[in-house]
Amino acid sequence: MPEKAVDDVMEAAVGAHFSGLRLEALRLSSPSSPSSPSSARASPAAATHSNGAVYANGTAAAAAVELASPPAARQPFVIGVSGGTASGKTTVCDMIIQQLHDHRVVLVNQDSFYRGLTAEESARAQDYNFDHPDAFDTEQLLECMGQLKRAQPVNVPIYDFKKHRRCSESFRKVNASDVIILEGILVFHDQRVRNLMDMKIFVDTDADIRLARRIRRDTVERGRDISSVLDQYGRFVKPAFDDFVLPSKKYADVIIPRGGDNHVAVDLIVEHIRTKLGQHDLCKIYPNVHVVQSTFQIRGMHTLIRDRDITTPDFVFYSDRLIRLVVEHGLGHLPFTEKQVITPTGSVYMGVDFCKKLCGVSIVRSGESMENALRACCKGIKIGKILIHRVGDNGQQLVYHKLPMDIAERHVLLMDPVLGTGNSANQAIDLLIRKGVPEDRIIFLNLISAPEGIQCVCKRFPLVKIVTSEIDYGLNEEFRVIPGLGEYGDRYFGTDN
Repeated sequence: MPEKAVDDVMEAAVGAHFSGLRLEALRLSSPSSPSSPSSARASPAAATHSNGAVYANGTAAAAAVELASPPAARQPFVIGVSGGTASGKTTVCDMIIQQLHDHRVVLVNQDSFYRGLTAEESARAQDYNFDHPDAFDTEQLLECMGQLKRAQPVNVPIYDFKKHRRCSESFRKVNASDVIILEGILVFHDQRVRNLMDMKIFVDTDADIRLARRIRRDTVERGRDISSVLDQYGRFVKPAFDDFVLPSKKYADVIIPRGGDNHVAVDLIVEHIRTKLGQHDLCKIYPNVHVVQSTFQIRGMHTLIRDRDITTPDFVFYSDRLIRLVVEHGLGHLPFTEKQVITPTGSVYMGVDFCKKLCGVSIVRSGESMENALRACCKGIKIGKILIHRVGDNGQQLVYHKLPMDIAERHVLLMDPVLGTGNSANQAIDLLIRKGVPEDRIIFLNLISAPEGIQCVCKRFPLVKIVTSEIDYGLNEEFRVIPGLGEYGDRYFGTDN
């Protein structure tokens, strides 16, 4: 991969796609039917609309609001965000995405599904009503959202607002995610689209503010003059808002006054989403599973090493960076003793002393890629090796092992970058326990984990700690982690060609 491409990917990692925990047992191959719409129930202390929607005014009482029913198992959580033109919908979406940085979140814009104008319509674009429901290709929107609900990637069209047509050869690929945000002025208009949503948010902003924002946006971003913007607003935008957008407000579960300026309302919404997602969170089911806190840098490095076209040197470089983070995180789960030292200023500092009885064990050969990071963190650490021959999914055979003689007295960091089915890990852990290592002294370090592997290990060895940087979707029919990293050992050691 060229150096510039690497930089571009790292820079793009600060966008709207973030990473972290997956819902339990989410599988690419598991289709699900759309969830039914749900109505909101507000506490007496919260301000309510006559339709039962909650006005999230930033009051403390609103925290007790029960909004939407939980999403069906193995389905992403779908949020619809509607409101008038330039009401701050995108700002609200960005705020939600920023706060949900430890989950995969994607944003789908209804604007991407505008119908392309014919040559005759383009010639009279000023007379075309872009704010009418017929201006959108709702059938394609439903098709794309249906695929995302089934945890399948889709190609979302790209619309050129200056030429009033779609870019015929360009698409934006959107992958399956924990949370899908569908944003647009008319996303509540069609009942079929509403039925896909687990939560519906209406962004309510003063009309004068919306007009000022629209003038600024259309003149700066879309190359239009002020007179044409005002003409379009008076002829189409305002009437469409009164006829279609405002009536759809009654379908909202939450109404946010002041849009993106209402930080308290957005915070409450995010907390509710976290609650819904947390009901299937593997880390809550298995408290000994620890995922490194996701950041833009971690997401960017995962993007790079998962790219099949990355060069071997780049793959090794960014894998090593991620491995170092996992190792440091794993070391943080070791026991410590308090220690007092005198600083150069003569002051007393009360700190901690590292665990001394420690060793590493790598599962050959992929696990050997994690040894350098461990040595860099723990000077002079002893490292043992375990070789397990894998045949199919269940045919593991212990071929070789070489472990420190006093391993029963040590805490063990077991290393393998990919936790798939969990069968090989279970054999390695079983060997360590037979050698006298207490189960609660084993920490299993890996870069990515499949939910099936986590369940397999945690059910058999509930005291073993698992530390990983990401939990992937699951396993395919060939028992490979999806989206995964491919044959990690071959890619790391350069033997994949």
